[in-house]
Amino acid sequence: MTVKAAEASGPTLTYSKMRGMVAILIAFMKQRRMGLNDFIQKIATNSYACKHPEVQSILKISQPQEPELMNANPSPPPSPSQQINLGPSSNPHAKPSDFHFLKVIGKGSFGKVLLARHKAEEQFYAVKVLQKKAILKKKEEKHIMSERNNVKHPFLVGLHFSFQTADKLYFVLDYINGGELFYHLQRERCFLEPRARFYAAEIASALGYLHSLNIVYRDLKPENILLDSQGHIVLTDFGLCKENIEHNGTTSTFCGTPEYLAPEVLHKQPYDRTVDWWCLGAVLYEMLYGLPPFYSRNTAEMYDNILNKPLQLKPNITNSARHLLEGLLQKDRTKRLGAKEDFMEIKNHIFFSPINWDDLINKKITPPFNPNVSGPSDLRHFDPEFTEEPVPNSIGQSPDSILITASVKEAAEAFLGFSYAPPVDSFL
Repeated sequence: MTVKAAEASGPTLTYSKMRGMVAILIAFMKQRRMGLNDFIQKIATNSYACKHPEVQSILKISQPQEPELMNANPSPPPSPSQQINLGPSSNPHAKPSDFHFLKVIGKGSFGKVLLARHKAEEQFYAVKVLQKKAILKKKEEKHIMSERNNVKHPFLVGLHFSFQTADKLYFVLDYINGGELFYHLQRERCFLEPRARFYAAEIASALGYLHSLNIVYRDLKPENILLDSQGHIVLTDFGLCKENIEHNGTTSTFCGTPEYLAPEVLHKQPYDRTVDWWCLGAVLYEMLYGLPPFYSRNTAEMYDNILNKPLQLKPNITNSARHLLEGLLQKDRTKRLGAKEDFMEIKNHIFFSPINWDDLINKKITPPFNPNVSGPSDLRHFDPEFTEEPVPNSIGQSPDSILITASVKEAAEAFLGFSYAPPVDSFL
């Protein structure tokens, strides 16, 4: 290997110093899942590597400032191409360092959900951290922006505020620690009818509220249905919501979760808000029977079942439950329960006759199951697959110095085709 002699005015590239630089790069290759930001942080904190003209020419970074000056001078805002309009929830003064990130409590396609404590408020939140690069790669900006909806309802998760750095979006949400409905269904296999009715009523109330705002939820499934500390339903994850759908309006985007897709979505036909009532039927069926109604391990077979197989109901449910499921899981959306008067048809169905809807919305009905959590730090109802995962260092960091900010985008482009670069969805 030939090494050019450095200019007289610059630092001398000795063999030992060269080894130091190589060691940093080798560490990056061996620990490539640590993410690009962490790599740049490591480079930037190596005093020799930062000062050497070879490194500066590659990363195009300016001379490092003293640590005190780095903290005193705020970083310039991201370029317009990196800025995302977070709508009314945007808080331009918030930053990752405002929080102690304590535990990973969930994961999705574009990032992670973390339990965090606000340093000044001492309040616990669930903070959804999404990687911009992953969102843009899959062209999901419009869906992700649905997270900005700051809707207010007892059975919908509340968005307190949102903010962004050059490479990430942060959504600060209510912290709900009673566990996913999916988690409880896995443990108990199925629910008795009164319990299923209570959950279905709270879910229907939340969906009816969204519909009143001309929002179609589109991704109802047990993983997106949480229980709060008392046992009430909380719908979360508005990433697939579709806004501005009037009563008779339709949309046509193919999206959702395979087990809960309505026939019209699979047919790639225009569909309306009744897709949410189909999903409610699928979730209610799963609560009563333990599996979604047309489930098969073979996805193609499951799709064929959804499109063509008649609904099969075992005799261990009441006639009113049977009638409700038949109405909600009607393959023809124009004949589906809710097609004419939306939530009012569900609300007035005989299955829900034991429910006092005013008491329900005011949370005056005692939930049939209490998660019995002792406090915010009680994580018993979260999957250990999440909680045992270490919190990435990059979650709580933002490019606070000009040195890092100036290099982050350039370096991302430089390493995009590098064979050891981590996949985009592992940057967190």
